[in-house]
Amino acid sequence: MLASARGFWGRHRRKILVSLGVAGAGYAAYRYYDAQQRQLVKVEQRAMEERAAEEIIKNQLQTHFENVQRISDTTTLPFAMHYLRSRIMEELDISHLTERLMHGKGESSAPALTPKEKYDTWEKIKILSFTRTVSSIWAMTLLSLYVRVQVTILGRHLYLDFARVTDSEQLQEGSDTFSKNGHKDFLATADYLATYGINALIAQMQHAATEILKEKQLKDPMSIDEVLETILQILKQFMGLCENNSWINYLVPENANIYAQLMAVSSSGFDDSSLLKDVRKLDQLMSETRIVLSSDDFRNIMDRSLKKIASVVIDDLAVQIGGPIPPAGLPLAKLLAKVAQLSLPLLEEPNKNKHIQIIRSMPEVELFYTFLYANMPPET
Repeated sequence: MLASARGFWGRHRRKILVSLGVAGAGYAAYRYYDAQQRQLVKVEQRAMEERAAEEIIKNQLQTHFENVQRISDTTTLPFAMHYLRSRIMEELDISHLTERLMHGKGESSAPALTPKEKYDTWEKIKILSFTRTVSSIWAMTLLSLYVRVQVTILGRHLYLDFARVTDSEQLQEGSDTFSKNGHKDFLATADYLATYGINALIAQMQHAATEILKEKQLKDPMSIDEVLETILQILKQFMGLCENNSWINYLVPENANIYAQLMAVSSSGFDDSSLLKDVRKLDQLMSETRIVLSSDDFRNIMDRSLKKIASVVIDDLAVQIGGPIPPAGLPLAKLLAKVAQLSLPLLEEPNKNKHIQIIRSMPEVELFYTFLYANMPPET
């Protein structure tokens, strides 16, 4: 038996060794393949987990961005527009002047106005009527554009904040980012124009209106096209008076620390430093906003928007006048009341304000904000 086995081994040793070698190689190959498959599964699983995490971040980012947009659309801009309307109507009220003219006609016990007093009163009405409407055009347009800049800048910051998130705990912490790092304080600067900048804006606009209207006599006829040209000239004169982009100071606080202190005092009635938020973050956001507003690209969409709204306002004036207008136009004195009334629809609340909707729908405006979001420099 043993001899037979030895004989078999001798005759088939080579084949047996080759078979064992092949079997061993196959097993080794299988182990290698199995290890590779396990590694591949791990890599795919890790990739799936990363994609899931990215999706969570993306959804969380979208939620926060929509939150910023919602607050801006439903609270920030409506409140700012409401306050702006009340300030402009208060500061540029002409009712006392028209009443003076009525009283001066002897319709009351008040003494009649002298020719010079009557002339001076009409001149004031002329200046203030155009100042009120052109100030409304500028303030509404710039406030609408400014709030959109705010949302775009905050959207970029939210993206950078959430791009750093790595786990669910940090995601939860990130959900409080909006309220903790000055974002709300930044959105609140939308009412800076109506609260602190409006008086300087009106004074400068009145200066511009006085310069442009000084040669236009009340009895002279003025056509609809001439009213439009006058409005555009006042806007151009106004911007020319704002050297080195000083008009930005009407919209954006110059100093974050001083502004934060003003906010603390206004909210508590006394200087309570504990109420100050993250001033460093607020200062960064305001600085970025100033850079955007001073850019040539923003100046371009600002000029286009102002011209567009001025054109729409003139269409509204033609509707107000109603009947056929003589080719030469109407006497300027007869147009003043209607010119002054043009400011009211300009300062309507946003959801009823066609002028704000027109600005938002302008292709060049949409393109500007798309490029602004995409090309904004990273946070430092």
